[in-house]
Amino acid sequence: MQQLAERQRGFAAALLDPGLPMPDGLVGPDGEPGPKRFAVYRNNVVVGLIETLKDAFPAVHRIVGADFFQAMARAYIMVEPPRSPILLDYGTGFPDFIRQFEPAAVLPYLADVARIERAWTEAYHAPEAFPIDPGVFAAIAPDQLPAIRFSLHPSLRLVRSQFPALTIWQMNGVDGVPGPVDLAAGGEDVFVIRPMADVDVRLIPKGSLEFIQALADGETVLAALEAALVANARFDLSANLSDLMGAGALVGYRLAPDTRQA
Repeated sequence: MQQLAERQRGFAAALLDPGLPMPDGLVGPDGEPGPKRFAVYRNNVVVGLIETLKDAFPAVHRIVGADFFQAMARAYIMVEPPRSPILLDYGTGFPDFIRQFEPAAVLPYLADVARIERAWTEAYHAPEAFPIDPGVFAAIAPDQLPAIRFSLHPSLRLVRSQFPALTIWQMNGVDGVPGPVDLAAGGEDVFVIRPMADVDVRLIPKGSLEFIQALADGETVLAALEAALVANARFDLSANLSDLMGAGALVGYRLAPDTRQA
């Protein structure tokens, strides 16, 4: 069994590294070693993975161009080959790789654009959940609200960038029109969710990310509000709860550890 595992590891390594020789024991239909056949197979695998990344990160591809993207994707594949037969999972580490990829340093926002694209993919394929009816708030007494803990939609993702990454992502979308962007204009906090069929990607105001993240971590509304106020002294609790409700982000709540309502 151990020998088989070693052979499989050797095959996988040779498949992605053209500098390694064809593994021993591989033969063609004629019973002879087939290095050319293996080279074709190797190339097809790499090309397929590059296409997978291209489909998952279309804005990144559009920003850097086909040649640069292909080189960057190939470098990523060499250091992070697939670990699952489900290609949907592939590319989770691509944004972090881009951040460390020296040739991409001239585009400091690129990794955050990739993070938005990855968040979109994860949101699209996240489990289903039904948002709570706004009418349930009528049953919550005002003095109970601070102690409530909300359950958030499983598709919800948050991305913080010190650059206008959302603006850049939108410009490089299917219907986007690239244009000049002032990188010194400040960062953007991004909210991604898929409550129904479509993924919703939107800009959220300062303090909202801290508020939503605290709720996601299981904090009470009061604790989440305190976290938001540290980031933004003018944080509007009512407006943010209304926005979360309107986005379908709230799927349940509890008034006490053993009492859930939705």
